[in-house]
Amino acid sequence: MKKAIYVLVATTLLFSACKNNDKPSKNAMQSQEMNMKEAAEHNHNTHNNAIGNHSEKMEKNLHATPQKSDAITPIIDSYLEIKNALVNDKKEGAAKGAIMLLDAFSNFDMAQLSKDTHKEFMEIYEDAKEQAEHIVKSPIDHQREHFENLSIDINDLIALLGTNKTLYLSKCPMAGNGKGAIWLSEFKEIKNPFFGSKMLTCGSVQKQLN
Repeated sequence: MKKAIYVLVATTLLFSACKNNDKPSKNAMQSQEMNMKEAAEHNHNTHNNAIGNHSEKMEKNLHATPQKSDAITPIIDSYLEIKNALVNDKKEGAAKGAIMLLDAFSNFDMAQLSKDTHKEFMEIYEDAKEQAEHIVKSPIDHQREHFENLSIDINDLIALLGTNKTLYLSKCPMAGNGKGAIWLSEFKEIKNPFFGSKMLTCGSVQKQLN
């Protein structure tokens, strides 16, 4: 009888121990699920913050006052070659200006840049290079599409490194699929590169640089 009682007690203790051993496993699973949820929320918030920071940077650069510098003058001059060719509906002239722009970027002395400035410069350069390469080989309607993005790149570059040139930041409300698009010009008079002779005077000056 006593032996039976001992067996019953041992069995009860063993069952209890197994039951208790299940609890940490369940808690571990719940903890893992919470960690995964927190990680997902963190990644989502980080992505949204990155988009917001990019938008804030673009808006800031549209209103930035550049320092006086001639470091990127060849790049700006090449950009203006593209702009003037598009104003005059000249596909070949725009392609020529884009080749000049690629050369100007290649010849830019990056040794003068700090580590942080170099990183921002390379981000601008990579996108501007892509736009210029498309302008070299595209029909004029596509050249104008890529010129929209190129104009943002050059404006960002001026905000980053400055210029001693007097330029006018203008905006066409009809470009960019009706969302509006900016361009830079050496002239205050509106001559629209996005539509050329079709809507030559569409747009307005937003700001004078220097």
